[in-house]
Amino acid sequence: MNLNTHLLLDGELCGEVVELKENMARVVLKTAKRMAADENGLIHGGFTFSAADFAAMAAINDPNVVLIEAKVKFTAPVKLSDTVQFIAKVVERSGKRALVEVKGVVDEHEVFLGEFHTYTPSKHILQK
Repeated sequence: MNLNTHLLLDGELCGEVVELKENMARVVLKTAKRMAADENGLIHGGFTFSAADFAAMAAINDPNVVLIEAKVKFTAPVKLSDTVQFIAKVVERSGKRALVEVKGVVDEHEVFLGEFHTYTPSKHILQK
């Protein structure tokens, strides 16, 4: 299956899709020094969220999909040198809306849980 959405994202900052199936995606984020929030190597949560969001969008895999709401929990810190795997699964669809659950893990330790509500309009959201 080919990725059809968010094709211009920087994989070094947002993660790389390593597995893609209908209603499911796995994105891997390799942390880097430029993501660190402090001298202790704590990775800024924005990078974690971005990769989780990308996984959710990839699970929908439509060029027009957008995020409309998210409820997330950062369950453990992500640190420099961690590789985070985000597994996204579509758990509900209703018309153009969908709910995608995303779990992030480092090794086998959970670091992130999220519910991403998406909307897929018939044309790109920036097109009139």
